[in-house]
Amino acid sequence: MKHFLKKTVWLFVVAASIVTLDQVLKKIVITHLPYGEVWSPWEWLTPYARIVHWSNTGVAFGMLQGMNPVFIGLAVLVSFGIVYYYPKIEKKDWMIKLALMMELGGAVGNLVDRIKYGHVIDFISVGTFPVWNIADACITVGVIILLLGVWLQEKREKNGKAKTTQEQADNEVSP
Repeated sequence: MKHFLKKTVWLFVVAASIVTLDQVLKKIVITHLPYGEVWSPWEWLTPYARIVHWSNTGVAFGMLQGMNPVFIGLAVLVSFGIVYYYPKIEKKDWMIKLALMMELGGAVGNLVDRIKYGHVIDFISVGTFPVWNIADACITVGVIILLLGVWLQEKREKNGKAKTTQEQADNEVSP
């Protein structure tokens, strides 16, 4: 258990920080902004960026509305999967580790909402883009970082195999 905690401490620290920030900001919105209301510090900024108290029972971009119980189960499975897989990742694959930290924080942040309110609280509105929150942003950015990290990992492994193959060929030719 001590070994597991040592390998996952940063996973839990970063994820807990994301969940805390996400939940604090959502609580501020719920407390100070009636549902459906918009707040913007400057009128000229309102068409481009604003805070709006909104909810979502679906997933990103408002897709699959009304499937909250399914997404609760999925968030729990994904969270356990991340906690299980994270300690198996090598230190050199820090981008993959960072991505999983962000994804766990985002998944748990939205999971708390789904359990507590029956929907996810969204509040960041930019242009005509669907309303989102900190947890959503962490999941999205985490996926992008994960894809980049996996691509770099595969590239590194491919280069390592090519180097090993070339060294073997050089050794066979050398007298």
